[in-house]
Amino acid sequence: MSKPTSIKTSEEVRDRLRILAQERGTTITELLEELAARELTTAEREQRAVEAARELGVEYTQQVQQVGQDAWAKIRAHQGDAAA
Repeated sequence: MSKPTSIKTSEEVRDRLRILAQERGTTITELLEELAARELTTAEREQRAVEAARELGVEYTQQVQQVGQDAWAKIRAHQGDAAA
């Protein structure tokens, strides 16, 4: 088992995490562990993009990388619009 530690955040964030955890029937610690495990690092995202391109038979060039990044930026922008 890992050694417990503390994370400093605002009261608003802490309260939101508490509500989210309660709604999911879990603890804040377990919620944070789930969120951290679910999010990919930059290196992990890059590796998955390379693997996906290989599976599609596409050479993963800087141009392909940029097109992909632009596409994801547009997707995130639209998700933000939906959340607003």
